[in-house]
Amino acid sequence: MDGWSETEDATEATKMICNLVKGQVEKQTGKNYGEFKAVKYRVKNVAGGQLFVIKVHVGGADYIHLSVFQIPLLVHGVPDPKEILRGVEQHKTKDDPLVPFTN
Repeated sequence: MDGWSETEDATEATKMICNLVKGQVEKQTGKNYGEFKAVKYRVKNVAGGQLFVIKVHVGGADYIHLSVFQIPLLVHGVPDPKEILRGVEQHKTKDDPLVPFTN
């Protein structure tokens, strides 16, 4: 077992992570996404935070996969996690499996 969860439907928390990295994704891909909705995800607990692989619907039949590292920070005692985009895989479909990656 590699420590990754099974693929699950996106939760509100996963959707929030997706929205928080949208600007980073658009900068990396050079695209502006009118639609940007997390639909599936996998997660792995690692030292210092969590790794996520998220399938995002970006319109029509187009999907992208995101690799995101979330660091659980506290600011003045209040949870204030930081999301770092690790990679984007473009030209995915609804049925492509979510496979962990970095690029």
